[in-house]
Amino acid sequence: MIIVAGTFRIDEAKIDDLLPLARATLAATRKEEGCITYSYAFDIEDRGLIRVYEAWESLSCLEAHFKQPHMQPWRAKLGELGASERKIVRYETGEGAPV
Repeated sequence: MIIVAGTFRIDEAKIDDLLPLARATLAATRKEEGCITYSYAFDIEDRGLIRVYEAWESLSCLEAHFKQPHMQPWRAKLGELGASERKIVRYETGEGAPV
């Protein structure tokens, strides 16, 4: 399993401009082969900080995700809105266990 986790930052005043495409990107990605979980969340104490969490069945599924047509508009919009401080990391994991 591949876990992708991290953060990026966007000006709080631009969040409403991002949301429609964020919702479309989430919906399209969640239909992709091998996508277990795909989500964005606003930090409770810092709304301009967006947390990213993804789980994929395999590295090949994640790599295919990057090539999907819905990813180009998403990347372009993030650039247009000045997203910054992107810190997103990929982890290879086992099955995991409840905590």
